[in-house]
Amino acid sequence: MGEGDEGYGEWQELVGAALLGTDRRRGGGPAGSPEALLDAAAVHTVRRRAGLRPAGARPRPEPAPRDPRPAPPEAAGRRLAQLLAGRTGAGSGGGGGRRGSAPDLTELLPQWLAAAARHGYRAPAALVPALLDAARARTDLRPQALALAGTRGLWLARMNPDWRFALRGGAGGGELPDVTDPSAVERLWEEGLFAERVALLGAVRAHEPAAAPRLLATTWGSERAEDRLMFLDSLRVGLSLEDEPFLEAALGDRSRNVRATAAELLSALPQSALAGRMAERALACVGPEGVAPPAECDGGMLRDGVVKRPPAGRGERAWWLGQLVEAAPLSCWRERFGGLGPAEIVALPVATAEGWTEELHAAWCRAAVRQRDPDWSRALLGPASAPPAAGPGTASLAERAKLLETLPDGERAEWVAEFVRAHGLSEAFQLLGVCVVPWAGALGRAVVDALDIAREAGSYPWSFSGVMGLAERCLDPSEAGRLEALTAAAEEPPDASPGAAAYWAEAFQRLVATLRLRAAMLSELAPA
Repeated sequence: MGEGDEGYGEWQELVGAALLGTDRRRGGGPAGSPEALLDAAAVHTVRRRAGLRPAGARPRPEPAPRDPRPAPPEAAGRRLAQLLAGRTGAGSGGGGGRRGSAPDLTELLPQWLAAAARHGYRAPAALVPALLDAARARTDLRPQALALAGTRGLWLARMNPDWRFALRGGAGGGELPDVTDPSAVERLWEEGLFAERVALLGAVRAHEPAAAPRLLATTWGSERAEDRLMFLDSLRVGLSLEDEPFLEAALGDRSRNVRATAAELLSALPQSALAGRMAERALACVGPEGVAPPAECDGGMLRDGVVKRPPAGRGERAWWLGQLVEAAPLSCWRERFGGLGPAEIVALPVATAEGWTEELHAAWCRAAVRQRDPDWSRALLGPASAPPAAGPGTASLAERAKLLETLPDGERAEWVAEFVRAHGLSEAFQLLGVCVVPWAGALGRAVVDALDIAREAGSYPWSFSGVMGLAERCLDPSEAGRLEALTAAAEEPPDASPGAAAYWAEAFQRLVATLRLRAAMLSELAPA
């Protein structure tokens, strides 16, 4: 410091006066009005900064690796800058917590990133810092943002501690070796950072699925439990019977979480030995004559991933039953029930103690999701027009959403459209969230019609704000024309919520503006 001990002492006097207050400061040092204190602080701040000795020059960093991908068209780049800034368009309404009629640009950023990825673009160089800042603030953006930022983003992340998350989520800033070069793969696997090893394992899995467990086996015994769990979880992609020997060995792992994950993965392979053992146990408990849950949880069940202690409020035997049925191959039930199909089996009355029927159906739901079985999912969903409480498998909308994800995209959209037509939008939010974007055809029409019905009924408008926000991101932009007629404020029904008509008009104005903005975004991203 160039100002010496005397300057330091004066600075400490200023700090003391600021903490105690100028009127309570005793002894020497600054006194008087707060304005005088601020003036003195400004003077001393300049002195302290001027007294700092400059640091020695460091070597310049190596240039960022070249990213061969093309930059997006100029108009699309300007749009990305606008989205990253989070500005709303002109004419946004406003106060009192209302969202106004202008699009919410921050909610459109994920769609821009997804569309840019489909075209194979890289981020404009000048926007990479803002893109990293956005990814830091929003974890949901990170995979797409880091992919767009590419090698330049990783290069920058090594220089700014605020962006270190990018190094944890990527390949550590370096190039992965050729996965067909065994020595290079082995070297990075044994010496690389954790993020590099995760990326390498994914690349090896994509090139040759069976090579991933072989690579894992080379260091498995020396890995930390949390790392073993994450490596094991990566085998979900490309899971096949070739992974069974490795997963079967992992059932004896010293980590309970690793054992549970290995059991879950094996149960997703209906032809695995574990699935066969679970089928034998489940078939002994469930049949046309009724349900008899297991009397105990033995050592074999524990090794195969059954958790012995139930959650609070659950009975032990029902808890064990659910885990056995969930892990058993769904194909085993046809023979057990005399050749009946899934819909007929689910519809059978079950002679059992209270609560076990619900446990059995819930377990079948989890099995259908885990084994990605659309036939069982259809049976457990039942008709969309039926009241949710009367569903054959589950009344839970969260479970229904998971079942829907096993159906083909078009069938899923048709089922949700029928549900919306029969029950409206208030119960459909979770179901809409699993439908492929954009919502087109019957689903888009059903959503628009349901919103119009709610508007005409004078329904409490704020209860639909979540669905409106989802519609802004998910409706097909071509629906903007149909919605234009709904942007004008209608006369409020006598029993409507106060201000409902104005709110609905504003919400539809924002929806139309957002759909048109999304259409413009897609047009700007199209290659020239």
